[in-house]
Amino acid sequence: MRRDELGDLIAFLAVCEERSFTRAAARIGTSQSSLSHTVKRLEERMGIRLLTRTTRNVSPTEAGEQLAETLRPAFDNIESTLDTLNELRQKPAGTIRVTSSHDAAMQLLMPVVDQLLAEHPDLNIEISVDSSLVDIVKHRFDAGVRLGERVDKDMIAVRIGPDVRMAVVGAPDYFADRPTPETPYDLTDHICINLRLNTYGDLYTWEFEKDGRPLNVRVSGQFTSNDVEAIIDAAVRGRGLACMPDYLVEDLVARKKLVRVLADWCPPFPGFHLYYSSRREGSRAFRLFVDHLRKQAKTQRRST
Repeated sequence: MRRDELGDLIAFLAVCEERSFTRAAARIGTSQSSLSHTVKRLEERMGIRLLTRTTRNVSPTEAGEQLAETLRPAFDNIESTLDTLNELRQKPAGTIRVTSSHDAAMQLLMPVVDQLLAEHPDLNIEISVDSSLVDIVKHRFDAGVRLGERVDKDMIAVRIGPDVRMAVVGAPDYFADRPTPETPYDLTDHICINLRLNTYGDLYTWEFEKDGRPLNVRVSGQFTSNDVEAIIDAAVRGRGLACMPDYLVEDLVARKKLVRVLADWCPPFPGFHLYYSSRREGSRAFRLFVDHLRKQAKTQRRST
């Protein structure tokens, strides 16, 4: 196989996985037009259509899916071998790609990233901020960050943050002429702000528990958003009650911009975890990244 043919296969797989010429071009560092030409050249050489293109979507044909399923493990093996060769270097090197929500990235990942980049000039780290539940294997991330209860069971999970509690909050003005809810059942008499989940498009169902008894409540109100900052801002303005992880609103509660209610119905649950496939454990650079996150988590637990 010629070198340009291998490059064409890499380009095709990127488009197949990203379902977009624009995102795939950004991923492999080329232009959209050049990538489109490359894939067209591959299709002409193979004599078969590999991708179905519409104005809004790109998807593999049956032949394209078969080719992609063959290429993925092959390229994964090549990547794993390169990682092993990197172990022969005296200094950690290579690129680590991680997908994370914005708050976890800023609070937990960036302090470690800053330290590692300063200490290891041959190390590159990419943090992709995305609140959706990303398939890290499909999109070729080394790891992802999720709350512990949302980590797939076939993944290795490393705790990197403290336990989290949900917090139901509202502005003092909101409660000026309304009673404080005593139980989640009382929420039917309140205006609530809904969160639209990015991954599936559903509305988040508010989850409660007391004395081991779970209770899920679907709330209603005038305002819905898929952005937590917009929801918190609306709550501060008195537009309704919001249900958010406590670390996002604790400062506003301390400053009396928000009032917390139903705290006894919101027990702690596992906080943020770094999750990854077992195939990533062999990389020296990745092990260094994980070890630093573990140490930071231990330090945080000692200080609380």
